[in-house]
Amino acid sequence: MSHRHVVLAILAALALATPRAATVAAGDDQSRERVVSRGLDWLVAHQSRLGRWTANNGRYPSAITAMAGVALLAEGSTTTQGKYAANIRRAVDYLLTRSCSNGLIGEPTQDDRYTYGHGFSMLFLSQVLGEEEDIERREQLVDVLTRAVVFTGRAQTDAGGWGYVSAKDGQGFDEGSTTITQVQGLRGCRNAGIPVPTEIIDKAITYIRNCSLEGGAGGVQYNSRGGGGRPAISAAAIACLFNAGDYDSQYVPKLLEYCRKNLANISNQGFGHWHYAHYYYSQVLYREGGSNWTAYRDKVCDRLLQEVNPDGSWNQGYIGPVYTTAINLTILQLDNAALPIYQR
Repeated sequence: MSHRHVVLAILAALALATPRAATVAAGDDQSRERVVSRGLDWLVAHQSRLGRWTANNGRYPSAITAMAGVALLAEGSTTTQGKYAANIRRAVDYLLTRSCSNGLIGEPTQDDRYTYGHGFSMLFLSQVLGEEEDIERREQLVDVLTRAVVFTGRAQTDAGGWGYVSAKDGQGFDEGSTTITQVQGLRGCRNAGIPVPTEIIDKAITYIRNCSLEGGAGGVQYNSRGGGGRPAISAAAIACLFNAGDYDSQYVPKLLEYCRKNLANISNQGFGHWHYAHYYYSQVLYREGGSNWTAYRDKVCDRLLQEVNPDGSWNQGYIGPVYTTAINLTILQLDNAALPIYQR
């Protein structure tokens, strides 16, 4: 064997013996861009002719359509420009047709836990509004979102939170994850120029604080009646508070520290809803910026790139691959800064 062949054989053996080799390759920018491109194309291929996406068994069409739409917007496309413009328009059309006379975006007969769909739809449509060039379509979006804000206000419980359905339909039940969805949707609307009563946001902030343990140091529990601190809801709560403009110098740092203890280790899956938790935690750290964001981003991206299917989708989670793929693509595209709601 020649000297050159010996060297090549040694290099090949070293490559096979180095556990981090695949991770380093997966984490470079070009690999990330290829995965994102495949993932977005996979979403497009699974959009129905009506413009919607769904979870497993056809569930949550409004919520899943809005989340997939956000992932497409994060690429930089709008309703009029970009590779995914036509798909975004179809998603907008679908959700606009689901606007009810009472302001709910969705259909209770199809969207069980309909406040999720309503909140995510407000978020998605509010991001579209800022880029919409057609005057008639802008007027339609303003009308739908204005009525949606009114519905959200009426659906709020006396405690300041939201449940899976409106306060009336749910006999006053509320919990953290749907509350966070409503607040982020409301913030998107306010940023887009839709009037949002301050008292709705103030009540929601009070609710989140009342769900916190030890002033935030113990995390945010399921609701104000108990359940123990939950990393996923705690990360979502910080993102929600930032969206609400609450940067409390004592409470928020305690909550951040709780999340760092539970979420900084990317391989930690000792809690439920890993992708949901990092969907919001990534937003929090992206907003912080600096070395904390870049270190976290590289670790979470490495993991997501290692877990992606060859077709560009992710299938972890019982809700279904569209949900997980939309979440992961949003995380991977935060640095694009294409959506106002996620910008620093």
